[in-house]
This record gives sequence, C-alpha cells and structure tokens, in this order.
Amino acid sequence: MRVAFQGEYGAYSHAAILMHFGEDAGIRTVPCRSFAELFAAVDAGEAEFGMVPVENSLGGAVTGINDLLLNYDFKASAEILYPVRHNLVVVRPPEGSPREAITHVRSHPQALEQCREYLARQSLVPVDWYDTAGAAKSLVEEPAPGTAALSSRIAADTWDLEIVDSDVADGPGNLTRFLLIGHETAERTEDSKTSVLFAVPDQPGGLVKALQVFSDRDINLTNISSFPRRNRRWNYVFFMEFLGHVEDPTVSEAVTQLLVNTAFLKLLGSFPRAPEPDDLSPGRIPGLGK
Repeated sequence: MRVAFQGEYGAYSHAAILMHFGEDAGIRTVPCRSFAELFAAVDAGEAEFGMVPVENSLGGAVTGINDLLLNYDFKASAEILYPVRHNLVVVRPPEGSPREAITHVRSHPQALEQCREYLARQSLVPVDWYDTAGAAKSLVEEPAPGTAALSSRIAADTWDLEIVDSDVADGPGNLTRFLLIGHETAERTEDSKTSVLFAVPDQPGGLVKALQVFSDRDINLTNISSFPRRNRRWNYVFFMEFLGHVEDPTVSEAVTQLLVNTAFLKLLGSFPRAPEPDDLSPGRIPGLGK
C-alpha cells in the first residue's frame, strides 16, 4: 500500500502515517512537495491514500486543503490525532567550535504560527518554508549564517541536526488532526464522525436553516469553518463535521434534510472518531517511541 504525504521524510504527516499504520506495516510512503501534488498523486493512482492535515489545536484550520477536498472526488476514511513536538534545530558545529548565534528560523507557516510567541521572545525572524522536514533538510543543503529550523525529532535525526531547544510550541497539548483520504470508505463504528462540504442559498437565514437540522435531532457539531469559493465572489463553502455515521438513521435523516436546505452538499465520509492520545508529555510520540 502507498500513502502520499506533503513534505520530506520526517515531516509530521509522514510521522502520522507511521503512527496510524505502524512502523512495521510495510507501507510505502510517497513524499509530495505540495498538497496539490499529493491530491494529484492519489487521483492518478500513484498512491492509494493521502494523509492530509486539516486542523491544529493552536494554529486552527490548515489553509489550502478545503479547496482540494472540494475539487477531488475522494472520501475520508480515518481521522488521526498526532501530538506535534516542534524542536529548534541547527547544523552541528565542528567539534571544538562555538555554535553561531541564531537569527532566522525556517519552517512551514503553520509551525511558525504555532511557535510565534516563542520566536518573538527569542527575537528570531521566521522564514516560510514549504515543509518542516524540508526546512531541516535545507539547513544541510542550503545553509545560511545564523539560520535554524523548526522540525520534528525524526527530521532532526534524519539529517543529523542538533536540537537546541525542544517542544517549543506556544501551548501545551499541541495536536494536529489528519484525515486519510482516498477512494475507500470506512466501516461503520459506534463512535464515528462525519465530514461534509456545503454551500447555502444567498438568502437571509440560509445558514441557520441548514444547521437547524442537526440541532433538531440532537446531533453534536464538532467543527465548522468557511472558505471562499474561487469561482464566485463573496460566496462561501462550509466545511463541517459532526458526531455519528451517515448510516445511522438519525444522521441519515439529517443529511437528507441538509441536502434540501443547501445549494450543494458533498459528503466527504464517515470514519471512526480518533481517540485523544493518552500521553502528551513533552517529547513522547505515541506509537513511535519518541
């Protein structure tokens, strides 16, 4: 089985694949430079699944994903909660030489945002990079004076980098939520979650009317966010998740009514609800021995 992810080996998406399937499952991971490349790889059959981040507990929604979920005909079949541990890493100085002062830090914009207060306290200048593991790799392949990176411990080990400071995110319990996307659907479970995309008619009370179908049936909404439709100015699409499986009678009834109350509706899928990690102590990644 092949699973695509955005970034270099050692990226958090890569680590989430290993945590979900197990390090010894024989999964072939397919690195992609961008989310668009990841979706295209799954669509072309170069990978059966893709591991995509959709939300972080500190930084919020991951930008650029919802448009791709809207434009590709994929299903979400699993949810993964991955404990993120950002580390400040540098190239090891020659033995006996002092480490140079750090002035700039490379990383993915999401990682930089999650460590914004830390960087400000240290007077470090953030530098956007396409990937956390890619930022770590760049310290070796594209070195610059006074430059460090924010990355996982796996990426630091991969590129033999020195960890100057560990677990530097601005808040405790930093979790990124991933969805496993592809053409397969998940089996029904008693503790499921469902994801949908929809737009409402441009009329007063359109969104209220759409959401009322869940309130009327005591269905708990766990996430709702909006993003602009690229082909319609000032028109928005909503990404929403709620508890329950689409095959549950009450949920099925709600989704049917939602279809009536919306301009369009896309069902991304129902999947087992991910458990919260048992141990969020600094440095420990469940399932990876880190």
